[in-house]
Amino acid sequence: MKLFNYLKGDKVIWAIMFLLSILSVLVVYSATVTLAHKFKQGHTEYFLFKQLIIVPVGFALAYLFHRMKYTLFSKVSQIGIVISIPLLLYTLLKGVSAGEASRWLEIPGLGLTFQTSDIAKLMLIIYLARVLTIKSEELKEFKGVLKHLILPIGLVCMLILPANFSTAALLFINCMVLLFFGGIGTKILLKLLGLFLVFAALFFTWVWLAPESIPGGRGLTWKSRIESFSSGDAKSNYQSEQAKIAIATGGLIGKGPGNSTQRAFLPQASSDFIYAIIIEEYGLLVGLSILFLYMILFYRGVKILRDNGKPFGGLVAIGLSFSLVFQALVNMAVAVNLFPVTGQPLPLISMGGTSITFTMIALGIIISASKSIEDKAEENLETA
Repeated sequence: MKLFNYLKGDKVIWAIMFLLSILSVLVVYSATVTLAHKFKQGHTEYFLFKQLIIVPVGFALAYLFHRMKYTLFSKVSQIGIVISIPLLLYTLLKGVSAGEASRWLEIPGLGLTFQTSDIAKLMLIIYLARVLTIKSEELKEFKGVLKHLILPIGLVCMLILPANFSTAALLFINCMVLLFFGGIGTKILLKLLGLFLVFAALFFTWVWLAPESIPGGRGLTWKSRIESFSSGDAKSNYQSEQAKIAIATGGLIGKGPGNSTQRAFLPQASSDFIYAIIIEEYGLLVGLSILFLYMILFYRGVKILRDNGKPFGGLVAIGLSFSLVFQALVNMAVAVNLFPVTGQPLPLISMGGTSITFTMIALGIIISASKSIEDKAEENLETA
């Protein structure tokens, strides 16, 4: 395709983006039929046109960011991590609520909302890659790791936690994986794991014994989800049961595009449980192919880390790629009832402007890091 001649960097990642985005438009159009009848007087084209706008805008952002020198993001992350803290705090206090959680901020005058946690996640991962690169000597000591890494990780995760437990948990695990790839010593990582287990035990004890004391009623929500998941009761696990029905009736080749039945019964058919709708309409083979594409994406991140001559670019690539793939795996695990409901969208596929926008930006940055490998190879050919 001539189109790929205009795109620099890892062509495999570009191809994965195109394939998943095309699927996103098709499945979102099908999965939003019930939403259209409920909120848009049956105008199903509304969500189709919306997705057809969001996806090209996302690609434009990915193209823009992939043209930038990836080292620029090292400096941007210093400002971004500082800005993220008050943004998260303001979201908790004055943010737009959905259900019982304040996760969004509204852009004045436009009526558009965005999740500040998406900005914070992106900035934190890039900032950690920067610190792991330029402060490697100080990070050989436990004190240095606490000061330069755990402090920003803990602050960002704690500010996300009250409104979105799953995002905070996934981000923390993501950061620990990045520390591993960044060369933090095994003894230090084991100490951090011990501290985390102690904190997690105290936190879950609090949630279990006194959920009503947690502000915003989130404790009751968390406890309810854990109890529903562990009990296996069909009534209390309504969404998971409907998702399992969708997967079971899809079979190997599916019912065909637009022929989903369970989209009428799944409240989050176009977002949290879109993977179940994909399998129902396109079959298990397509579902496994999507999983395979995400695994390839992670492999490409590992390859960039391996081949990149400068640690920062490789760490950014592995940090962001793992973040996207890990989130995808959690979304799929929820759809097949391996995890409690988390509210995590499927990257590049689920409906949602904020999710697709920041996913595309992250992929643009990953491709920018991969582009430096191409540039280095071209230089070697010219000097050979």
